[in-house]
Amino acid sequence: MDLDTQELDTRNADATTPKLIIPQLGRLYRLFDPVSYAVLRLGFGIVLLTHGLPKVLGHSHGSMDNPLASSMRLIDSRLHLPAAEMLAYFVTFLESGGALCIALGFMTRIFAAMITFEMIGICFVLAPAWVWLDKGMEYPVLMGLLALHIAFKGAGRYSIDKAIGKEI
Repeated sequence: MDLDTQELDTRNADATTPKLIIPQLGRLYRLFDPVSYAVLRLGFGIVLLTHGLPKVLGHSHGSMDNPLASSMRLIDSRLHLPAAEMLAYFVTFLESGGALCIALGFMTRIFAAMITFEMIGICFVLAPAWVWLDKGMEYPVLMGLLALHIAFKGAGRYSIDKAIGKEI
C-alpha cells in the first residue's frame, strides 16, 4: 500500500483522528495535503541549497567570507573530527546536491536522513546558544526536525521517487 496520506486506509481514521469542527474542510485538507507536502519539501530543499551553493561557488554567505573553510574549521576545532576537509566537502555535497534531490523528490529518504545527522552535528557546534540571531541552534533544530519528518514520510506523491516507483 502506498504511504501517501491520500491513499492510507481511512476506515479506522475516526478512532485515531479528532473530528473536524468544520467537517466540510476535510475534503479541502485531503485535496491539498500532497501539494502542501511537495511545497514543504521543495522549500526545505531550496533553503538548504542557499547554504550549499556559496560553498560550491566560493562566495561569501552571511558573515562568512568563505563558508567552506568555515565548515572545515568548525568540524576540526569544535567537533574534533578527523578528515575535516573531506567532511566539509561532504557537507557541501549534502547542502547542494542533497538539497536539490530533496527539492525534486529524488532519493529523498536517504538524503533527508543524512541531513538530519548533519543538523544534529551543527547543533553540537552551536550549543548551548539557542537564538539563531545569536548564532544559536534554533535554525538547525528546525531544519533537523523537518529533515527527520521528510526521511520518515518519503518523497510523497509529486516527486521523482514516485514517478520512477522506487525509494529507499
